[in-house]
Formats: sequence, C-alpha cells, structure tokens
Amino acid sequence: MSTTAFSAGAGAAGLAPRAADLPSGNDDAYWREVERLFMLDRDVLYMNLGTVGSPPREVVETVDRVHREVAIGAKSAYSDFADVRAVAAEGYGCDPDEMVISHNTSDGMSKILAGLNLRAGGEILTTNHEHPGGDVPMALARDRHGVVIKRVELPVGNDQRAEDYAVAFERAITNRTKVMLFSAPTYKTGTMLPIPLLAKVAQAHGVTTVVDGAHIPGMMAYRFRELGVDFLAGSAAKWQCGPGGTGVLYIRNKVLPQYNPNPLPEFWPVVSSSYPGEGGLPPRSSGPEESYDIAKYLQSVGNGSLAIMAGVRTACEVWDRIGRQRIEDHALELSARLKELIAERWGVPSLYSPKDDPRLASALTAFNPFRDPADVFDEAKSDQFVARMKDEYGIVIRNVDFPVVGSAKNPVPVRISTHLFHQHDDVERVVNAMWDLAGKMS
Repeated sequence: MSTTAFSAGAGAAGLAPRAADLPSGNDDAYWREVERLFMLDRDVLYMNLGTVGSPPREVVETVDRVHREVAIGAKSAYSDFADVRAVAAEGYGCDPDEMVISHNTSDGMSKILAGLNLRAGGEILTTNHEHPGGDVPMALARDRHGVVIKRVELPVGNDQRAEDYAVAFERAITNRTKVMLFSAPTYKTGTMLPIPLLAKVAQAHGVTTVVDGAHIPGMMAYRFRELGVDFLAGSAAKWQCGPGGTGVLYIRNKVLPQYNPNPLPEFWPVVSSSYPGEGGLPPRSSGPEESYDIAKYLQSVGNGSLAIMAGVRTACEVWDRIGRQRIEDHALELSARLKELIAERWGVPSLYSPKDDPRLASALTAFNPFRDPADVFDEAKSDQFVARMKDEYGIVIRNVDFPVVGSAKNPVPVRISTHLFHQHDDVERVVNAMWDLAGKMS
C-alpha cells in the first residue's frame, strides 16, 4: 500500500513553521527559522545527534496522524513501500531498487553480512574503531562460517591525511581479503574515512566494500552511487531526524563503470517474505540496468508500519526542501568553528578529530576537555563531566572511548554534534561551558 495518501496533509494544521514556508537566504536568520521546525526543549542545548536525532514537528504529526488513520481503518501494510524508497533514493543519489528503509544501521549491517557468500578462510578487513553494529555481525560470520577478521589500526588527532587511510588499507589487503568494512565517519572520533579513495583501493583488488555510514544520512549530501561502494548502512533516526527505529540501506544493484566497474557481489536477501518460493531470482545485473529490484525483497517483510514509513518520507522531504548540501555545509561550518575554538583554548593536541584535511571532516568532534590531559583516561571523571554539562549548563553531549596506537589505556574524551538546528552562538556557548567546567574540575 502506498503512503502517499497519508503524507499529503502533513503540514495542513497549526501555525508552526513548515519546511515549505522557510524564507530564502542562508544567514543566521534563516537557520533560526530552521530551528523552529523542531520540537526540542528550548531550555536544553542538545548536541548529541550522534546518538539520536529529534524529528521535526512535521514528522511527528505525520506519524501520529497516520497511526490514527491506520487504527480507525484497520489498514494493513504488506508492501515494498516503493513510493517511500523512491523519495529516499532521490535524496541519497541512487535508484529505488538500491534503497531499503531498514530498522537502523545495525539492522542494515546484519542484513549485508548475512547476505554475502562468506566462506571459511576468507578475510574481512576492518578497523579497530568499529561500532557493535558492525562488529557483532562480523563476529557471527567468524563463528558461523570461519571467516577471519583483520583490523587496521586507525590514527587519531589532527596529524593525518586522507591518503594515510588508503595506504593503510592497501598494505593490509591480501589475496584472501573478500570484504573491506569500515565506518565513515567513525562514531568514536568523528573522522570521515575517505570513502571514494578506499572504494578505489578495494575495487583494484576485487574486494567487496561495506560502509557503516550510520551518521551519513542527513549529515552529508553524498550521492551514494558515486561513492563507488557496494553497500552502505545508515541511520534515518540520527542526523536524518526520522522516526525512531528507522535506517537506510544502500545496495549497489547495477554496474556503472564510472563509479565501480567490478561485478556485483553475490548477495542474498536473507530477511524477506517476498522471495520467490520457486525458481529463485535471475542473475544479478552485469550492466547499467538492474535485472531485478533487490531492495523490494528486503523491504517486503510481512506487515510493516504505514505511519513510520510515512514519517521517513516526510523527514526526507523536509531535508530535500531545505537542501541537503546546504545542511551539510552548515553542520560542517559549525563543526569547523567548534574545532578552532577548542584548539584556541585547549590546544590542537586535545583534538581526537582531524580539523585541517576537509576530506576527513564530519559534524562530530571528539576532544579532551580536561586541563590535566591525563584525566581523559579517567572514565568516571569523563562520565561526571558529561553529567555536569547537562545538570549545571543545560547542554547534552556524550563521551566515547577507543584504542589509540601506543597507548596502554583507552582515552574517554567527549563528543559533540553540530547540525541544522544549531547556531553559531550555540558553539560559543558549549565551548564556554566546557572551559568553565574544566576549570572547576581541575
């Protein structure tokens, strides 16, 4: 069943602003109006999009309205949601047959790794900064199929370039490497691994690429097809600010030599209620046209949710009206300003995120906020810093821990997100608050 009828009246009621009513321009006044699209508590400065986003009012109203219509009409949703996938695919730069609306990034990563033809002795080349959403399905593949997991140790801080990652992965690939799996950006430091560069490395060796792109949808204006990767799983509920329990899964489904000339990998839609009971599927495409819609088989899984899918569609439409490149530019500008202010107060060595190579930039910033740099290894003190930022300053951030080459203990720095509903003075506010709190805790 189509969600079109349920989406048509999303902005009809009330006096609250809608994305369609935003003024022209790109100045501070414009972004103040964008901020008004959201229902966030105005007494709290929320800077933890890396964990979960906040849906715009339009999305909340759409989900609520459609839930009521479904309840009143007892409507079912045995569907491949082609209309929602079409809207999402347009915004993400791919075709509907390559786009699945999943439950979240972990769901997408699990479906990818379960669907690949992994065999004993084959290697997955990954990193030491992966999320459990990727680590767990890799561990299952290891324990179930005998796959070998190898890890590249990632650098941290500002002293790095995009080419460093290509060199590190190139050196680690062997003739047994079957899959190259990496996060971009990493949820640990916010470093945006250079996806096109790494895709070229993998292509040269005939290796399948899997990207944990949890933070890409809604933050970056990437055209997925142009990245050259085989699979990308992301969240629709973080930076895309869709309903909770939603994600984005891209599956390369045709061979376009300008982006990736390699044959499509063997892949099975392992979670499906529409896979043919007899006869199977035709061979995967070897050219510019798909041989079948692989995404619909993963999308059609029993009775879905018309309300949640309508919410995802509305969230994508809001982003498309504002402009995905405009949103990326704003979020990265604020992030760059944040990093510069941190460098001025705490020094460049306090940053675990790179700031000088724009190819490694994202809207996530991880750094050591303590006056005594050794305190970053004190997990309890880091937890206290995060709690006090909320309790005493009304600012929500989080902390993360990760291995660092040459360090016997993991640091536990803080991580800050900047997005479309943040302003320049929000960046000043969080820096001043952290500096003040660091002084109190020194």
